[in-house]
Amino acid sequence: MIGDLHCHTTLSDGSLGIEEVIAQAKRMELDVLAITDHDTLSSSDRAQILADRYGIKIIPAVELSAWDKKRNMKVHILCYAPQKPDRLQGLCLKSCSIRTECAKDMINKVMERYPIPQDAVRMYTKGSKSIYKQHIMRALVNYGYATELYGKVNDMLFKYPDGECLVTREYPDVNFVLDLIHSSKGIAVMAHPYMFDNIELLHELTAECKLDGVEVYHHSASKEQQDELIAFAQEHDLICTGGSDFHGLYNEVPTHIGQMTTDAENIDKLFKLIHQNMLKAKAAKPKPE
Repeated sequence: MIGDLHCHTTLSDGSLGIEEVIAQAKRMELDVLAITDHDTLSSSDRAQILADRYGIKIIPAVELSAWDKKRNMKVHILCYAPQKPDRLQGLCLKSCSIRTECAKDMINKVMERYPIPQDAVRMYTKGSKSIYKQHIMRALVNYGYATELYGKVNDMLFKYPDGECLVTREYPDVNFVLDLIHSSKGIAVMAHPYMFDNIELLHELTAECKLDGVEVYHHSASKEQQDELIAFAQEHDLICTGGSDFHGLYNEVPTHIGQMTTDAENIDKLFKLIHQNMLKAKAAKPKPE
């Protein structure tokens, strides 16, 4: 049994819809799929219906935006199978609002440089819970100011941390995010720790027993870095996950569904923890009088 536990749809910054992603996962002969759109669990119900149709197991999931206040850096946390997802709703709405406000400011800055229509970006955001830099770049490509989503124009405008039109704000504190995940009876996994240089934070959070796993198999980590993460996870009894981080047209590097996967051993660990959380959630429910 293998699974891709990190991919995105048009609900956030992916270019394929829920059914297209699930159908492709089936073509790739995956057994398990987690749709991890940024700061929204809106795919869960529809994905489950489609999963039954296509014969693939879906784990409800979300990639939550957070902030490492100690180092002033962003961090992403993957939350799998929250048994009380309503507890994450306020957090998701707040993060989507932060992202959209940043995007509006970035669009205004872009329009000072490039005379594109007001609605040029929004035509690419239909269905998405936020506006992303990729949507802005697609509008610029469409109007001939760039020939690719990632390249010289993107770097000039949006490269972190000093892009000319880049606007960033702090997301909720990572400790608060982790507490909410566990309050929701979800499983907390640090996403791609090498992408945002979160290794020190990974060690701190693990020492504080705040993580259930770490995303090992991701295109941002070299083979040597993956081996280091595996050794660390084994030492601290963390689940090792893997996923393509698929965004379709909006991929920053070439990656397809199923390119990176989670193996049977770690999927089994994940399902066992999900089962434990289900039992805890049921036990916590008030009994009818």
